[in-house]
Amino acid sequence: MARTRLISMFSSALFFVLVSVTPLAAIANDDNRPTLVFLLAGQSNMDGRGDGSKLTELDRNRLEAACGRVFLAYNGASPEPLDVTTPLGHVARRFELELVFGPELFFGIQVAEAFPDREILLIKRSLGGTSLYGAWSPNWSEERASLMNEADRPKLFSELVADIQRMLGDDPASDYELGGMLWVQGETDSNVKKFGNEPSETYGENLTRLIVAVREAVDSSNLPFHMLQVGNKAVVDGMKETAERLDSVYFISQSRDPNSSRYLPKYGPPIGHYNYEGMKRIGNLFADSVLQAEIR
Repeated sequence: MARTRLISMFSSALFFVLVSVTPLAAIANDDNRPTLVFLLAGQSNMDGRGDGSKLTELDRNRLEAACGRVFLAYNGASPEPLDVTTPLGHVARRFELELVFGPELFFGIQVAEAFPDREILLIKRSLGGTSLYGAWSPNWSEERASLMNEADRPKLFSELVADIQRMLGDDPASDYELGGMLWVQGETDSNVKKFGNEPSETYGENLTRLIVAVREAVDSSNLPFHMLQVGNKAVVDGMKETAERLDSVYFISQSRDPNSSRYLPKYGPPIGHYNYEGMKRIGNLFADSVLQAEIR
């Protein structure tokens, strides 16, 4: 995995980060290591609908041990210690939730346990109902965004790059090391009935553009990219093909077997989305993927 030295630079509208290479496993127990940074991005299942009130005593103890070293910068806000959060009003009403969490919670806990002497920063940009074809496209166009009813929604790739600049741009280069990017998105592009075939059938090439653009934005040609299987057939096929074709791209599959650790429980219809147990497993699967990538 790339050991990333982050140095602020400006080229056109993009922020760039300089990178060198060292396995994370080789540096996990050394003193005075730079802060380990992960990028998280996607739509509502990255945003998170896990019921934060259901954390067990063990969950809380693990979180308490981690939160002094793990910080979350969410949608441009300043970093805060890792924790459950208060949902937006429409989320609270629809899911009847007072507290929520996304993949970052148990991902951050597990990574903190794996690297007990590291500070960890999670930079997360997420927005429900958004598409890779439109809002997340590095090659954003009004025509493509309009097809997805997103012409008036944020240009999310640009906002993610701006988040990186805002969080890291004013600090010394030795303070940061980029560990990878986590991606949960694909449901909107899978909606053929609403948006037609093109967004789903071109998902693989659009995903490749996103990965390449993120890697260019941080000047790391092998930035690890970890994605969860979501969406329908053409989108999932595009994910698999991209993971097979590109180096350091990892596809995290789901299982329909309720006895499998890759089975991800959801709220019942009509609301869907991953519940407490499903979201906890997603965070753990991402952490497993990041940690196992070191020995592949």
